[in-house]
Amino acid sequence: MISKYGYDVFFTIATLCTVLIVVATIFVEPKILRYCLIFASAVFFGLTVNFFRDPERTTPTGDRLIIAPADGKIVALKQVEESEYLHTRAQQISIFMSPLNVHVNRNPVSGVIRHVRYVPGEFFAAFEDKASEKNEQTIIGVENSHGKVLFKQIAGFMARRIVCSLKVGDSVRVGERFGMIKFGSRVDVFVPENAAIKVKVGENAVAGETVLADFHE
Repeated sequence: MISKYGYDVFFTIATLCTVLIVVATIFVEPKILRYCLIFASAVFFGLTVNFFRDPERTTPTGDRLIIAPADGKIVALKQVEESEYLHTRAQQISIFMSPLNVHVNRNPVSGVIRHVRYVPGEFFAAFEDKASEKNEQTIIGVENSHGKVLFKQIAGFMARRIVCSLKVGDSVRVGERFGMIKFGSRVDVFVPENAAIKVKVGENAVAGETVLADFHE
């Protein structure tokens, strides 16, 4: 199915342009050019639908689990000093989302949203380390009985819009959709220093399904 976050101006324009191009090809000669235009418009529309797809996911059970908020490749695992929300040493897990990935984001844990901040910024390539600090992003902090987790929706080189429906005070459930980043991006997750990491760099994560870490007993 198509994400509810996809029914916006871009998707409407993409659909309209595809229809207009196909109709206009009736008057195009020679036929080979007509067929090329129809094929190109079909590919463009197919890529648009593919980008905004929103498949159902089955989230693992376990209240200590920290689940991937995004589809993509794990590009970084490191110890950092997290001063935005956790205010302590933490472990950072970075997920790079290519334009071909599902871009709907899901809550990594259940809990209460304690912190939300939008930060305007640059549009460096999302796989670069400096993107975590320099790029446009939405920063979200959530807390439950086991601890705190911070996660960032980070715009990439192609991304130009971050969608986030979360507000401070919201009660959220792990695996539920909360937004998306459009056209290539990155999500960073910051978990407590003593959390047990369950993924490795180079592995692929699936939003709402892949266990990134679990809270320490």
